[in-house]
Amino acid sequence: MKQMWQVFQMTRRYDSSAQWLMLLGFLAPVLVGLGLALWLGEGNGFTIALWVVAGVLAGVLIALLILGRRAERAAYAQIEGQPGAVGAVLRSGLRGGWVGNEMPIAVNGKTQDAVYRAVGRGGVALISEGPVTRTKRMLDDEQRKVARILPNVPVTLISVGHDEGSIELHRLPATLRKTKRTLTKPEVLAVSNRLNSLQTALPIPKGIDPMKARPQRGKMR
Repeated sequence: MKQMWQVFQMTRRYDSSAQWLMLLGFLAPVLVGLGLALWLGEGNGFTIALWVVAGVLAGVLIALLILGRRAERAAYAQIEGQPGAVGAVLRSGLRGGWVGNEMPIAVNGKTQDAVYRAVGRGGVALISEGPVTRTKRMLDDEQRKVARILPNVPVTLISVGHDEGSIELHRLPATLRKTKRTLTKPEVLAVSNRLNSLQTALPIPKGIDPMKARPQRGKMR
């Protein structure tokens, strides 16, 4: 209960309408249950109590479902626009058989724009993080690489951001789930393993900020 209260407090800070939606989601089933109890109970106290209890339980369930969805959106809102936000969603927010990695497959060290990859029943999804004008070329390059390795696997290009043609961060999992299913589960695993085996490590040393990294100078002789 303490953890749920903390989640509710966090959600309310970033989404003021969440508490009212939860209240509406709770009261609607309670009122329906009360109405059915008075209509079908016919003066039977036990039957009336059952309908009321059923309405309360349904109201609690709906309120918790609303809290879960709104809490997820609030969590995404806190990291949206930050480098690595797409990776965080791919690591913990994917469902429906999609597999993603929090590490990007391509990074622009100057702008911190990045391209991520996910594999699922809908094929391969390439997801850019950054303005469309800067990431379009990166997406096209990665699409050509996938097409050369797996020519028969469909590739979906997705841009995350606020530009025209982009989607907001919290819509990424739903967008992936809506892609047309063309691969079986064994094929998803085979495609993922194939791409991971060919993926080379990004030239970013651990513990080094790419925005502050300086080229090494040759030794004087």
